[in-house]
Amino acid sequence: MPDFLFYGDTERSHAMRHELPLAIGDPFTMAIVDGQLHIEVNSLERDRVEATAPHAVLHDINDLGFSELRQSGMRFHEIMAELASRMVSGIGIREAIADPEMPVAIADRLRADGVVLHLDHAAVTARRRVKTPEELAGIRRAQAAAEAGMSAAAEMLRRAVPEGDGVTLEGEALTAETLRAAVREACARMGAPAPPDIIVSSAWQGYGHDPGTGPLPANLPISIDLWPRDESSGCWADMTRTLVVGEVTAAVADRAELVRTALEQARAAVRPGITGRELHAMVCDLFEEAGYRTQRTASDGDSNDGFQFALGHGVGLAVHESPSLGQTGHDPLVAGDVIAMEPGLWTRDMGDVRFEDLLLVTDDGSETLTRYPYELAP
Repeated sequence: MPDFLFYGDTERSHAMRHELPLAIGDPFTMAIVDGQLHIEVNSLERDRVEATAPHAVLHDINDLGFSELRQSGMRFHEIMAELASRMVSGIGIREAIADPEMPVAIADRLRADGVVLHLDHAAVTARRRVKTPEELAGIRRAQAAAEAGMSAAAEMLRRAVPEGDGVTLEGEALTAETLRAAVREACARMGAPAPPDIIVSSAWQGYGHDPGTGPLPANLPISIDLWPRDESSGCWADMTRTLVVGEVTAAVADRAELVRTALEQARAAVRPGITGRELHAMVCDLFEEAGYRTQRTASDGDSNDGFQFALGHGVGLAVHESPSLGQTGHDPLVAGDVIAMEPGLWTRDMGDVRFEDLLLVTDDGSETLTRYPYELAP
């Protein structure tokens, strides 16, 4: 088994948070040697780390000479690099796989010490493809919050009324900002706040990752894409639904039916061993046959019409993580992956029609974690 080296904090390093499921905001060194976890600790974090990782070997910074280094006049970043060097040397690591997100200054120092570092994204991300029970519980809590947020949006849209081309609520124009605030408040109440840029888009405003601003239209799709994060585990969920206030035209209904068909066909094909690229191609086949452009058929300079996205992505300690469900999705799915599948079609006249579900890959297929209807009428 290869040795691994990490440096960072568990708030920003998803790789480190997987190995040590504890929120620590200050950077430290972590190593896995012959399967044994080694963690650099200070007195402020020692008890929490010990309780969370009782089998880990802890390397106290005072034993590594922190007090003397501090009194020497060295700057803080120099001390941190020296502590990393001393810990790695003390363990006896001469060669290891390093997280590609390791700071350059730390990597340079370790290499200057003669340590051979192999920056291996695949090896690092593979360690957290299979979710731990605690991570999966956090994802389920985040998904419950996402559904609460979507329900809050649907309730607001249900009370809204078409007025001309737009939508009003209690006599005022209903805006993307108002709807977004209701969604975020509902998610926060569930212990999984959603970021301020969750998407409320329509043909009037917003494309791709543009969160959307201003009044919402009547009789056209309103796409709501939200990704709350469970506070206790640091894990995310991701879901999208499309809703219409007013008349659901035949054109909108037909497009929604096609997108649902794409989602169901891809869902039925999910199993260990299939690649994200294969799933994406299956959806592209369906949309291309219906006359829409996809990533495979669009050329440089084309509009964004059609299916110009990947089918989805992995979800866990990052909202976008391996495996990819697009043309770069060469890695086979494994049991324990959590994936978001989000087929959709966008055109300038109608906007976005998209449905997104969260799936857990199982030994013989998948379990859908999302429990929310697909009706266009809120």
